[in-house]
Amino acid sequence: MSVTEATQRVQRESFWTIVREWGRIGCVGFGGPPTHISLLRDLCVRSRGWLDGDDFEDAIAACNLLPGPASTQLAIYCAWRLRGRLGALAGGVSFILPGLLVIIGLAALFLESSPPRWVLGAGAGAGAAVAAVAVHAGWSLVPGSWARAALRSRFRWLVYATAGLASAATLGPWLVAVLLGCGLVELALQLPMRAANAVGVVPIASAAVATGGLLPLVWVAFKIGALSYGGGFVIIPLMQSDAVSHYHWMTAGQFLNAVALGQITPGPVVHTVAVVGYAAAGVGGAFLAALIAFSPSFALILLGGRRFDLLRRDGRARAFLDGAGPAAIGAILGSAIPLSRALQEGWQFGALAVAAVLLLVLRLGVVQTLLLAGAAGIAVALLGGPLPH
Repeated sequence: MSVTEATQRVQRESFWTIVREWGRIGCVGFGGPPTHISLLRDLCVRSRGWLDGDDFEDAIAACNLLPGPASTQLAIYCAWRLRGRLGALAGGVSFILPGLLVIIGLAALFLESSPPRWVLGAGAGAGAAVAAVAVHAGWSLVPGSWARAALRSRFRWLVYATAGLASAATLGPWLVAVLLGCGLVELALQLPMRAANAVGVVPIASAAVATGGLLPLVWVAFKIGALSYGGGFVIIPLMQSDAVSHYHWMTAGQFLNAVALGQITPGPVVHTVAVVGYAAAGVGGAFLAALIAFSPSFALILLGGRRFDLLRRDGRARAFLDGAGPAAIGAILGSAIPLSRALQEGWQFGALAVAAVLLLVLRLGVVQTLLLAGAAGIAVALLGGPLPH
């Protein structure tokens, strides 16, 4: 069944059903993309039969070829299949909004000028575990990507991954240019004639941005939503240098808190950008950052949803992702380096080591690990231990 035929078949699904069901997923979707995909599959394929299994798997594959948060794009796409553009807007907003409201509320608590000592301890504990979460997130992507590389060149895979890792550790906001560069190199190697045409339309991701007003925040949020390949933790090195070192919106410790909050709240990890927005310009900045970061995902589905079948078969898109994908995995792993450097107290390094064991050896969940680390930080605070400034 074609996308057009399937869309026509389910076009009459209730608008309020979409709002209710996508809002429910937005409220209970702890655990990042794997949880979101599972919940959407249970709803749209197994429970309601709105999409068949092949359609759903094709949608996952197509979303993974796009820049930005793939599970958010999948949620928007599934809603688009039910009720067109109105359904896409309703489903996407319902999926995003619950977690966004929660994380803005938590940002107000953690970023206030004089938070209670237990809050500082919770943030310091959870923040200490973030580098381990980054390694866990990146490592989980390695097997599938490495297996696909066997069809092309595993040596190039290693080169791209190393470039991403080194860039995340040292270049900060310039990482986007490295991701795009790796994608273009692989595109040129696989499809040299088409690559020459593609160079002219690729955005210059690291162009200079004026430093006045809200423009820097808009640019940072745009990079997160439109120019990040790999999703999840690849956004961290894109934000950290800008938010902490360049614009000084927040301290290194506060940035660790932002990343931790993005992990323990429901919905997409890209919600982290709202904490950065809050630090830059209060509640208005939080909503503005979220609006800018998620807008490309809506635009990609609203304008290109009917072309998803073509996208999956497009050799240029696949070739580009063969280069940008390994670089993004390397960037996720590399983000652990600056995140670790942001730790200040000795007990935080101990918390990081314990978190690494819990995640990588004992296979405990990310949310549970961060909550345990946060509880350890509260204990340190209540016992009068040292807390980062």
